[in-house]
Amino acid sequence: MSAYAHQMEREYSAQNLSSRENTGTEIGSHYESGFYMTSFAATIFIGALVAVGILLITLLIALTVMLQSCQSQSSGVVEVQNISDDYNDCKAFALYAELNSLQADEFPSFCRIPAIRYIRAGQYGRDLNSTMQLVQNYFSSITPQSDGLDVVLIDIDDILTSNPQHTILIMHRLYMKLQASGWPLILLTRKSARVQNATVEHLISTGFSGWASLIMRSDDEVHMDSCDYFSRRRAVIQKDGFRIRGVISSHFDALTGPYLGKHVFKLPNAIYYDFEHQIESTYRPKK
Repeated sequence: MSAYAHQMEREYSAQNLSSRENTGTEIGSHYESGFYMTSFAATIFIGALVAVGILLITLLIALTVMLQSCQSQSSGVVEVQNISDDYNDCKAFALYAELNSLQADEFPSFCRIPAIRYIRAGQYGRDLNSTMQLVQNYFSSITPQSDGLDVVLIDIDDILTSNPQHTILIMHRLYMKLQASGWPLILLTRKSARVQNATVEHLISTGFSGWASLIMRSDDEVHMDSCDYFSRRRAVIQKDGFRIRGVISSHFDALTGPYLGKHVFKLPNAIYYDFEHQIESTYRPKK
C-alpha cells in the first residue's frame, strides 16, 4: 500500500505540473492577445497626435499671416499719420504765408501734395461755400439804411486771378444777392489804376457789374504796403460819410488795421490754386 501510495502521489504531482504548464501557456496566450489590443489603441493615439500636429501647424501659419497683415496695416497707419503731420504743418505754414503775404513759390516742397489734395478733393470749394453762406446769412438778417451810406467792401483780386470757374461762380452768386438786397458794393484791388480799363472789362465779362465804386492803387500807392493801402482807403471812405458794414476778402492785409467797420469776413485763401498752377507748370512735360 505504501508503494502504491507513493506511485499515486507521483502521478498526482505530474498532473499538477502539467496543469500548471498548461495554465501558464493559456496565460501567455491571453497576455499576447492583450498586447495586440494595446497596439491598435496606440495606432489610434498616434493618428490623433498627427491630426493635432497638423492642426497646430495650420494654426501657426494662420497666425503668421495675421501678424504680417497687422504689420502691413501698422505701416499704413504710420503712412497716414505722416501725411496728416504734413497736412497740419502745411496748414500752419499757410497761415504764416497769409499773414506775411507770401507767394506760392515760397511754400516748402513737402506741402505740394497736401495743397493739391486740399484743392482737388474739394475741401477748398466746401470751405468757400460755407463762408459765403455765412456772409449771405449775415447780410440777409440786416437791412441797409435808405440814405445809401451803408456799404460793403469786397476784395476782388481773387476774381481777377486765374481761379477755377466754380470759385468765381460762387463769389458771383454772393455778389448778386448782396446787390439784390440793396447793398452798395465798393470793390477794392491791389492793382494799379493804370490797368483800370482792362480790370473793368474783365469784371463785366465774368458777370460783375453795377458796383458803387472801384478802388485801385494810384501811382503813389503802387509801392505802398498793401495793409497800409487798404487802411488808407477805408479811412477815406469813412471820411466821406459812408458806413462800412462789412469787409470781405481772402487776404489778411485787407482785413487788418483801422477803419474796418462793423464785420470782417475771411474767405479761404486762393493761394492754394496759385501753388497748384506753379507746380503744374514746373512739372509739366516739355513738348
